[in-house]
Order: sequence, then structure tokens, then C-alpha cells
Amino acid sequence: MHFDLKSVIRDIPDFPKKGIVFKDITTLLKHPQALNIALQGMAAPFVHSGVNHVVGIESRGFMFGVSAAQTLKCGFVPIRKAGKLPSETYRVDYELEYGTSQLAIHKDAIEPGENVVIMDDLLATGGTMDAAIQLVTQCGGDVVGISCLIELTFLNGRGKLGNIPFHTLIQY
Repeated sequence: MHFDLKSVIRDIPDFPKKGIVFKDITTLLKHPQALNIALQGMAAPFVHSGVNHVVGIESRGFMFGVSAAQTLKCGFVPIRKAGKLPSETYRVDYELEYGTSQLAIHKDAIEPGENVVIMDDLLATGGTMDAAIQLVTQCGGDVVGISCLIELTFLNGRGKLGNIPFHTLIQY
């Protein structure tokens, strides 16, 4: 049975600033069937890929990442906004669609050579994902795949991902 995930995502114009059309996934999260399809669909391409960790990007990437880690029978590692992790971290500055920020990961979160899949809710300009890739690489991990619920193709974010396999369920 096919279910149109786009049908349960709401557009919020001019959020968080004028000119941005925000893709609000809270309407998908509250819909049991859509949520299940999204969680399973984001993890499915990596079931037999030997993943050691799923990395989720704060904050909506946590929801998808923890579920995927359970499905893939591996650990979960959070990437957070700088200043939110209690131990020693690597930090990366990055640009996003509507400003700049800094992300961090614990220095001991990933061992050299471990296989990692990065998950987030949305790929827009690719700035956030590029920063996450840099952080995993600084830890010595190998990014073997990326999975996002939504891709805004008109912003060309995939161009920042190099040749890392990318999976998405919804494209705008």
C-alpha cells in the first residue's frame, strides 16, 4: 500500500524568517502510519551495510536517528549545537539556509574506522550535513551513508555531500 508522506507535511510561510517556507514535520510525527513509514524508510537502505553508529543531528535528527539505530542494531551518537555536550568536543562552524551556527560531537563518540550513517529531517543547502560529515571525519569515522526525510532539491544541498550515498523519502 502506498502512502503519500507529503500529504501530512504542513508548509509554514515566512518561518523562521520572511521568504522561508518551513516544512513542518510535526504533522507527520503525530500520524502513526506516516511516522512508521518514515522511520522504516529512512533506515531500510542501511540494514545490511555494517553500520556501527547512527549519528543524528540536533534536534529532529535525534528522533529518526535513535529509531534507525534500533532497526540497524547499532549505537546512536548525537551531534549537538556547540556548548550542549558535557565532555571534550570537536566543533565546526557552518552556514544554514537562514543564518550561521556551530555543531559539536564528543571526541570519543566514534572510533577510527567505524562506519556511520548520518540522519536528519531535512537537507536544504547542505551546510548542516557538511558540518556533520566533518565532525564524524574528525573522530576518524567513515560516513557510509546519509538519510534525510526531506530534500529541498532546488537548494542543491547534495552538492556538498561528495560521493557519499544519499537517501531521502520526500523531495521538493
